[in-house]
Amino acid sequence: MREDLLHFIWKYKKLPLEDLVTSNKESLVIVDVGMHNHLAGPDFFNAQVNINEQLWAGNVEIHVKSSDWYAHNHEKDRNYDNVILHVVWEEDVEVFRKDNSEIPTLELKDYISESLLRAYQELFDKKDIRFINCEKDIGRIAPFILQNWLERLFFERLERKSSFVFGLLEDSKNDWENVFFVLLLKNFGLKINGDAFLSLARAIEFSVVRKLQHDLPQLESVLYGMSHLLDDNTIADEYHVLLKKEYRYLRHKFSLEEERVQKPEFFKLRPPNFPTIRLSQLANLYHKHQNLFGRVMAAKTLEEIYTIFDVSASHYWDTHFTFGKSSRKGVKKVTKKFIDLLIINTILPIKFCYSRRLNGVVDETITSIASVINKEENSIISNFASKGVNVENALESQGALQLYNEYCTKNKCLQCTIGTGLLSQNS
Repeated sequence: MREDLLHFIWKYKKLPLEDLVTSNKESLVIVDVGMHNHLAGPDFFNAQVNINEQLWAGNVEIHVKSSDWYAHNHEKDRNYDNVILHVVWEEDVEVFRKDNSEIPTLELKDYISESLLRAYQELFDKKDIRFINCEKDIGRIAPFILQNWLERLFFERLERKSSFVFGLLEDSKNDWENVFFVLLLKNFGLKINGDAFLSLARAIEFSVVRKLQHDLPQLESVLYGMSHLLDDNTIADEYHVLLKKEYRYLRHKFSLEEERVQKPEFFKLRPPNFPTIRLSQLANLYHKHQNLFGRVMAAKTLEEIYTIFDVSASHYWDTHFTFGKSSRKGVKKVTKKFIDLLIINTILPIKFCYSRRLNGVVDETITSIASVINKEENSIISNFASKGVNVENALESQGALQLYNEYCTKNKCLQCTIGTGLLSQNS
């Protein structure tokens, strides 16, 4: 028996509501189960129960065994002083308040149907499970319910990302442009170079970027020099020499310290994702837009964002992917697919945080933009599709990732709309 099932039973009243009695044979009527609490403290706040025709209002605590009350040291915690009912699977010991009065206990084991227990057992039956617990049944969930749940999970995922954004905001003394630069540079590095680009962003004062963004070669020289991409003294390439010269001057002028910057990787990357290309694209983006953060925050549609990010790497990179080695000519433009990733991982999270901090509400354009971006392509989304869950856009794919990472892999089925829906259907 697991405690999450007992939470489900109480929350959704999956027990016969007539003729309930406490372990002391007192009549019990559930008036209001209360509000489910997922944080510290009693499991349900502000419940109402009628015991022996006396109405009680307060909190409800749930355990598998009543002795868990003492195992969790609740008798020493003031947060549990207002518990009016102890709901347990099995009562193995009485529980008392500080005034020595016994807390009424509802023992569930004699009230729960075999069909509910069987349905719960089947939900967690690991036999032949290759992806998620409910993979055999998830396709039966109504599309409307699934879409609403994925939208809620999309915003839950934004909430999770917001802690990183607000941490950056505190570090930068409320400089939103700096926060945007750090987050954007990190995500220009994608998965492989995200940490390296983040270390670069943290090592450069954004005031330096502001001062250099009108001069593209100088801005590029700082990004490359700080990233240790100008360290090779054997390259006689004219552009490399120019950037190296600029960086020596700017490094001294701004007291730059590249020692704390992690050198980015080339291994396992397709050439368009090489750090040389991505850093030049970022430099061109800031060179083109002197108030990039303001423009992005003002953008209301996907097309507006595409227009803002319509930039390419510098002309040198038309014939290069790395310094000193020529390649077939081709403009290294920021693709819409890459912009979509930046929107999902940078723009929407910072719009979410900025609007909340500015006026306490969520920017309504977040949903409209996420709903028209193509879904992400990865193994998790493909696995969901194979089980009958076909996501249509980035909002739903982000929700699906949140579902898998925070619920499915952690067996939080009874905190999930899908899991509780299936359990209700089968019981």
